[in-house]
Amino acid sequence: MRRAHTGRSKRSKISSRKGTFNPEDTTRVKHTRLGVWDLYEENAPELEYVPGSSKLEALLQLKNNLPYVWRMLLDIGSLKSCWILLIAYCSINIAWSFVPAVSLWYTGQLLNVVQTAVESRTVDKALLARMTLGALGCKLVERLLQYIGSQVARPLGSRVNKHFGTRLFEARARLDVVTFDDPAVQRQLDSVASTNGQGVAWGTISMFTSLIAMSLKIITQVSVLAEVLKNQRDGLFLAFLCMLPTLSDYMDLLSPGSFPGRGVWAATTKNEAFITMAGLASFINDGAHRKELVAGNMAEYIITSYKQAVKEAGDYAADFWESVRDFWNQSGTPARFFRDCLSLLPQIIFALRAVQYPQDIPVSLASLTLITDTSKRFAWALRELFHKTGSISEQLATVRKLYEVGHIPNKVPDGDVPFPENEQQVKAGITLEFRHVYFRYPGATDFALQDVSFKVPQGQLCVIVGSNGSGKSTILKLAIRLYDVTDGQILVDGKDIRTLRLKDLRQAISVLFQDYTHFPLSIRDNIGLGDPPNATDDDKIRLAARLGGAEEFVDRLPEKFDTYLRRPVQDYYSSLPEGTKTLFGRPVDYNSVRNAGRMGTTSSSSLSGGQMQRLAVSRTFMRSVVSEDSQVGLLLFDEPSASLDPTAEHDLFKRLRLLRGSKTMIFSSHRFGNLTRDADIILYMNDSQIVESGRHDELLKLQGEYARIWTLQAQAFLP
Repeated sequence: MRRAHTGRSKRSKISSRKGTFNPEDTTRVKHTRLGVWDLYEENAPELEYVPGSSKLEALLQLKNNLPYVWRMLLDIGSLKSCWILLIAYCSINIAWSFVPAVSLWYTGQLLNVVQTAVESRTVDKALLARMTLGALGCKLVERLLQYIGSQVARPLGSRVNKHFGTRLFEARARLDVVTFDDPAVQRQLDSVASTNGQGVAWGTISMFTSLIAMSLKIITQVSVLAEVLKNQRDGLFLAFLCMLPTLSDYMDLLSPGSFPGRGVWAATTKNEAFITMAGLASFINDGAHRKELVAGNMAEYIITSYKQAVKEAGDYAADFWESVRDFWNQSGTPARFFRDCLSLLPQIIFALRAVQYPQDIPVSLASLTLITDTSKRFAWALRELFHKTGSISEQLATVRKLYEVGHIPNKVPDGDVPFPENEQQVKAGITLEFRHVYFRYPGATDFALQDVSFKVPQGQLCVIVGSNGSGKSTILKLAIRLYDVTDGQILVDGKDIRTLRLKDLRQAISVLFQDYTHFPLSIRDNIGLGDPPNATDDDKIRLAARLGGAEEFVDRLPEKFDTYLRRPVQDYYSSLPEGTKTLFGRPVDYNSVRNAGRMGTTSSSSLSGGQMQRLAVSRTFMRSVVSEDSQVGLLLFDEPSASLDPTAEHDLFKRLRLLRGSKTMIFSSHRFGNLTRDADIILYMNDSQIVESGRHDELLKLQGEYARIWTLQAQAFLP
């Protein structure tokens, strides 16, 4: 029975082949119906119909990738003791590859002892003992080499994975927002993350070492088997017949009609009932929908709908890979029938020889057992060799990508002008000016900002107000150069920000985004990373938490500042007594059932939205206020009080107002309150444009949109 699929990773593979794949092009694409699935396979070029020739193109590409493999080996050699470990690892694997052939030779000698005993009725006991001990010794050596190899592979693999894992970490960390969000870059990064659960570099070493060892193993075993059986009646012929089905399977795998996943292909389902089944199953399994499911009394309707979908989908509604397996299991071909017949030939030949030469039955039986056992091992080794050689080109291409990701150019180019010229002047604030700025997000068709112009002088407070989606947050993102303007100019202290060194510009600006995030680290680290040079200073971290309004509730937590907002490593455990509420000091989550019947703690804190926002504000204070040598002159706040209650909001703005005059501050908000009355300049935005600007009292006198919204919000608090 043919294996329908050798690895699930193939389903998401991105081909490096040029051009396009169009399932509707019937001249180049073959369509196959697999249950509820439609499989579309690109017709193979004529050359690929020659067995093995599909590998030719891949082998021709190795030349471009080999220099990267040599570079990888040099990098590995630069690690502590890695050359010694690498040589030892390769030597052990090569030595291991010869052991089966030696064992086969000893087994062959035992066969000669049997033949001699049959012919002369005498047994050379000394030879029998030596051969038996030799065969047992081979098994012991093989097991010993495997153990030593694993002991060498562990530190070697760990060092290699850590080294190249650090390279990949650096490659990801240096990318700006626009570049990192590019789907092509994400695919490039994902392609080098791991290969079959291993790091790319260590996976390449393991693959090539195994490839060499497997090749030697096949060659030596075939050679020894031929030598052992050359004097046996029909021995070589029986060996050939035993291995013929394996060779037939190998050739069949190379044939153009074989699937899975060779060449370019795609699969989809248009069966609405099956799609509904999958959607309803996802709905039920996702805990995020549970509240609406229960509150909306949906269970009965969902169950009825699912049963109806199951009925309509029919008997052939199954997962894609299950459908593929069913397809190949049911597709009986003459070639398979022929292979089944071939597998019986050795037994038939043996039976005929046994009738003709009954005195040779013991020897023939021992020969047949030896041949059958060797052929099984040969089949396994051949399949492994085929599998590994089939991925050589892909593996080497991945090594090349591993080095290329470290040089992915950022799409926001760095400037070369140092900033600021006067560090003391920055501490008193930065002047920010927008001149006729237009901006459109990557991939968007509409402008997020249109002809936006304003100026916030040094040390002043600016509040940007308007509805959601009006462009408030975009102004803050452009000020710190997360994106570059489509047209127009942004200046800080009179200098175009595109000419300034990005590191210097971002060091002088502190920003709290509306969609702020918290790192999967402790509360201490979440606050401390607001100012990396002082990230381990507990006194400054505590002061920042106090200014941000977080110190009080953090001190009430069991682990205080050591509390993890989201523990990056989960605990794993089996079913526990229901009375077990905590484990390792953390709550047990019985709803999170893991694989193999195991469950794991979510290890997340249960802080409210307001508390999480206070931590984000504390991180901002850590950088802009607490640090004595802070070079921050511009503070940007995007909806800083969105999750705060009125009291917490009042306290936050009170602390921020104390900074007025020593920092330039820009707030964006959709709520009008005390902050707008204290602002030096208010920008009212609507539909990506600034429609009104001025002080609070000036805008009220205009009786425009600002005054209208102010009145609407004020009426909500009037009796």
